[in-house]
Amino acid sequence: MNAVLSHAGPRRQIRELPDELVSQIAAGEVVERPASVVRELVDNALDAGAREIAVKLMAGGVRSIVVEDDGAGIPAHELPLALKRHATSKIGSLDELENVTTMGFRGEALAAIAAVSELSIASRSADAPHAQRLDARSGELSPAARGVGTSVEVRELFFSTPARRKFLKTDATELAHCLEAVRRHALARPDVGFTVWHEGKLLAQWRRAPLEQRIRDALGEDFMAHSRELTAQPTGLRISGRIGLPDAARARADEQYVYVNGRHVRDRLIAHGLRSAYADVLHGGRQPSYLLFIEIAPSRVDVNVHPTKIEVRFRDGREVHQAVRHAAEDALALPRADETRPALFEPTMPAVWSSLPTQAGLGLGEAGSRLGVAERSPAWPATSTGAVDLLLQVELAPPAAEKGADDWPLGRALAQLGGVYILAENRDGLVIVDMHAAHERVVYERLKAGLANARIEAQPLLIPAIFPATAAEVATAEAQADTLALIGLDLTALSPSVLALRSHPAALAGGDMVALARSVLAELARYDATQAIERAQHELLSSMACHGAVRANRRLSIEEMNALLRDMERTERADQCNHGRPTWRQLTLKELDQRFMRGR
Repeated sequence: MNAVLSHAGPRRQIRELPDELVSQIAAGEVVERPASVVRELVDNALDAGAREIAVKLMAGGVRSIVVEDDGAGIPAHELPLALKRHATSKIGSLDELENVTTMGFRGEALAAIAAVSELSIASRSADAPHAQRLDARSGELSPAARGVGTSVEVRELFFSTPARRKFLKTDATELAHCLEAVRRHALARPDVGFTVWHEGKLLAQWRRAPLEQRIRDALGEDFMAHSRELTAQPTGLRISGRIGLPDAARARADEQYVYVNGRHVRDRLIAHGLRSAYADVLHGGRQPSYLLFIEIAPSRVDVNVHPTKIEVRFRDGREVHQAVRHAAEDALALPRADETRPALFEPTMPAVWSSLPTQAGLGLGEAGSRLGVAERSPAWPATSTGAVDLLLQVELAPPAAEKGADDWPLGRALAQLGGVYILAENRDGLVIVDMHAAHERVVYERLKAGLANARIEAQPLLIPAIFPATAAEVATAEAQADTLALIGLDLTALSPSVLALRSHPAALAGGDMVALARSVLAELARYDATQAIERAQHELLSSMACHGAVRANRRLSIEEMNALLRDMERTERADQCNHGRPTWRQLTLKELDQRFMRGR
């Protein structure tokens, strides 16, 4: 202890920090890089009612940032007040703070930016004869020439805190962040025009336009072509936007935009809800693309969580999580083959269920007797058994002579290739289907429908798996014992820091059951029990479907191939297998012509 005290030195007196140091500390929370300045200044411009906003940058925003707008402007006598900490026109009471409808409200941004840069404001209100310019450092007011609106100039960012400046990246990197900050605003406000200039050259321009056109302009044609519209109105919420197709998933999470009441946010609950919707259609660590707008009563969301206003807290986070997840699942459910054509089938399930020879081995327990098996279709060989018997039951397509390729989204079967692929012809050209992957999805979706609300059979362990646990994991295991039993898990607390796993889902033998238990406990702690049960069931059913689907090198007749194609057309999420791999690909006649140089 004496050694520690000797390093600490003599006791220092408690004292109030000088205003300049307080402002610089506050600036460290609000101003991380030039893009932070751009975000705050564009927020202010939007709150002022601007219809056109111009952002002008030098050296990626490090040397100079100018944001000009045509909003309402600031009266000359209010300009000095605008630079004071916690001075704002946007709220004046606790009730207004709890019902924020503006982008800004904390009254910190201008003061924080001024503390770490050379800042000046030129503004003119509608009733003023001319603009006034305020220099933040000297406090001097002087006449200026500009129309109604405001111009904020920020020069030499972090000049007064050289250590902060060293942490900035290259000018090109900082410029990219600034451009992205403006893009985020542009996506939320298609009624406002935005331009971005760098070193005197026009870098980006988004003119006022309908939302669909703004999305096209800001995110590109590829995003529109590989995404699907999403709309939902659960109680107290409105969810809209576009959600990317699994095939268009990216290596990085750099095309994910979420807005709450027009404010761009990062929220783990929403991100998890969206990720859950993609759970069995994304391959590996691929990242989906999406643009999501959530409208909710301001009183039901707290935006005063973080100085940068990038985080929010919902009064009922689980409700929002579930609403987002279900909206995304519904949007993703429609097979891509049916997007541009009317549905030719309604989903059906086999009408006659009797017995399932392999139900014990599949771990279905009591649910197995409810599933049963349909009468064997004469199209399938008499040697088919088990899960294949259960789930290869499809209504055979009419003979090919009665239907042409144009009548079916996935066309009519032509041949089988390499014992793995089905080749089919539709009106666009050639369709190539991975028969195992496609049938795996069909099996999986039918199992999900048949096993909803079923209890999963548990397999007791002869020797319990004992593992260290956190206090939170032990508390969750004790509080959610009944829920865990529904998915075949029996967890007992041996001490405040040790759990014993006494049973696991019977059909998942051989895996890392302790890791599974920890994953389920984490899910139960953060999200509702219904979702944790559903995810565990789906993991089980996915494994069953993979083993139950038709295997490679099995020869199929043309009728069997057509039956599988028709089943794909009426199965949700049929574009990917349970592991997120594609089930089919289209090769158009135009692409074939190009490969064979026809017409050249």
